[in-house]
Amino acid sequence: MPLLVDSRRIDVSLPAARILQSSPQLEEQARNLTSQSTQVIGANGFLYVQQRELAATTPRDRSISILGSEDATTCHIVVLRHTGSGATCLAHCDGSDSETEVAAIIQAVKSLTKTTEGRLELHLVGGFNDQRQLSLKLSRQLLKAFHKQEEDIHLVTLCVTDINDRTENGIHLPIIYGLAVHVKTGEICKAKFEDRQPDEDLRSAYILTGGHMVNIYDAELEQVNIGPYSWMPFLNIEFWLYQEDKQILDCFSTSPQAEPPHFVQHMKSSFQYLKDNPRPQVSVFPDGKPRSYKKKADGQWERMTN
Repeated sequence: MPLLVDSRRIDVSLPAARILQSSPQLEEQARNLTSQSTQVIGANGFLYVQQRELAATTPRDRSISILGSEDATTCHIVVLRHTGSGATCLAHCDGSDSETEVAAIIQAVKSLTKTTEGRLELHLVGGFNDQRQLSLKLSRQLLKAFHKQEEDIHLVTLCVTDINDRTENGIHLPIIYGLAVHVKTGEICKAKFEDRQPDEDLRSAYILTGGHMVNIYDAELEQVNIGPYSWMPFLNIEFWLYQEDKQILDCFSTSPQAEPPHFVQHMKSSFQYLKDNPRPQVSVFPDGKPRSYKKKADGQWERMTN
């Protein structure tokens, strides 16, 4: 079935700004989202989703009530929610395989939905007017991928590319870098996050070595599962560890001028993890099982013993 706005089929080949013009409600939602102040989300009840990851849960979850992701420049953050079950998925997409990723997002929500009442609602946020037009390409990929699905999907928020763009000293930047969704209500908000655990460096290293999108959360057991992962030794890792910030930005960012201040340090931390663990199947996953975590009452993550 087609992607719908106000229960009307939309032309996904149109630029996002043109799609917005066809729906006052969609345009108002984008304007309200970009004008919000940024909320700071703490660790309690929160799960951080990295690039090329997704996580899904329901309002019944006693551990996780907020899903969120940040550092989206040309990347897009996708939220899909079923209004009947409340099943909610958040994913951080970078265009590596949009059709497969969209299918995984829909399956994650459907697997947690036990009712036929309600509808699927979609929020797309991210990207800006970058010089290489990677944001524009990703916006179109995601819209077309959702448009191809069998289910009716109602587009509620479209805040991508030129709609999410601002200029500072002549440089184009995203308005929204981070997004959170409150699982119980479905409310989305512009956000930044205090907690990016568990296993932040391990998860980043996996993506840096070419890992595909993974679902990191088991809503039934209310636990995060990381891996098991494997990768080939990262070439010239010592060289990259000691390069200047500009070199790392130019080589590892799709939009060097738009990255947040912590980007380079985050990359170096991931490089160090790759150096320390050239064979993660030996040093990190010696038993071939995932590293599993549960959220404690104080918001911290506790490693589960197998």
